[in-house]
Amino acid sequence: MRPAVPPAARSTRSRLAAAAAACALLSAGALWSAGPASASAARPRQAGATLPAALRGDLSDYLAARRTAEHISAVSLEITFRDGRPAISLADGTTRYNGGPPVPASDLWQVGSNTKAFTALILLQLEAEGKLSVDDPIGRWLPQYPAWRHVTIRQLLDMTSRIPSYTGQPAFADALEANPAASFTTARLISYVTGLPLGPAGYHYTNTDYLLAQLIIEKVTHHSYASQLTRRIIGPLRLHTTCLAPSTCPPSDAARMPAGYLYDAGVPRSLLGHAVPPLALTWAQGAGGIVSSLADMAKWDRALYTRRLLPPRQQHELESLVSEATGQPIARTSPADPAGYGLGVQQTASQVGALWDYEGETYGNRVLHLYFPRSGLIIAVAANSATDPDKDALVALAGAVYETLQKAGAVQASA
Repeated sequence: MRPAVPPAARSTRSRLAAAAAACALLSAGALWSAGPASASAARPRQAGATLPAALRGDLSDYLAARRTAEHISAVSLEITFRDGRPAISLADGTTRYNGGPPVPASDLWQVGSNTKAFTALILLQLEAEGKLSVDDPIGRWLPQYPAWRHVTIRQLLDMTSRIPSYTGQPAFADALEANPAASFTTARLISYVTGLPLGPAGYHYTNTDYLLAQLIIEKVTHHSYASQLTRRIIGPLRLHTTCLAPSTCPPSDAARMPAGYLYDAGVPRSLLGHAVPPLALTWAQGAGGIVSSLADMAKWDRALYTRRLLPPRQQHELESLVSEATGQPIARTSPADPAGYGLGVQQTASQVGALWDYEGETYGNRVLHLYFPRSGLIIAVAANSATDPDKDALVALAGAVYETLQKAGAVQASA
């Protein structure tokens, strides 16, 4: 049974797995087979078109094909290369579904569960400093939750805790429907699942895990999660357009964000198709509360995956995977077991090798990134709605972009 609201700050893992573990996505000539977008909507490219023009065509094709089905008015793209070539930043569409000014590539987005890697990295930095171990039981740090005292920090971060997700609870849905701009405390959000039984063993995606991780960060450091995020990541990486909403985001950021629409058949009709408050993300916090530009996200992803932020031991822990099918540790993903979850990061098997990927979703935005270790290519795309999982074709847009890069010789087929 579907929850009353979409599983906010969720990842796109089920969609990537359904797309044959991104093999179809990354196969030349199969760009639309990874999702429900239609190849018939694509317009022929003019011979000799520049790469930016061809990529802009990918965005406009996607918007034309998916505007109504996904209730979107804007899509954005950021591509960065390991060899120092200039980044490609593009956007298409308007800031509102019924019009508005053109959306610039510098606009800001709710990045959703891309936030989880930030949270995991802070905990791993604290481990490297000798202040905790990711194998500590959370009872050591959060005795106020005795039912979960034997769950380890690692199990929170790799989604094997068995703790239910607060975003799937009817009481949370009712509160959000009553006031989409409501202010939630961490304790209130966790209260929606306290007293509920643990789920079965295995991998189960749950946003509650990352609120508990956030509380551990605050307990260990004696500082707020927002301040640790700024001091440890945002400041050192000079992520000038990245903040935790609403606590560290200037109010002016709201004007730099396309209207985000909740367009999922499972939501109450009073919310369906309406724009959500751009900075009202207290319901997401360390599970999905970051707002950023795609340029900043690409900079962060490159630092994360190229081992700039952690010592080797903690980087290895970050990338240690459990199978999303069985919940058991795996050395790497494979065609037989294509989806793996690390500590706040995800890996997918593909025809060009294992890639790191994550699609974060809030109640108004979707932001997907792909990192290709062999070539160092990063593709990040965003759209301004939260929609039914079976209508979300953002993976297909990334596939179209990848194919365009291949045809232009900007990335090798084996990358």
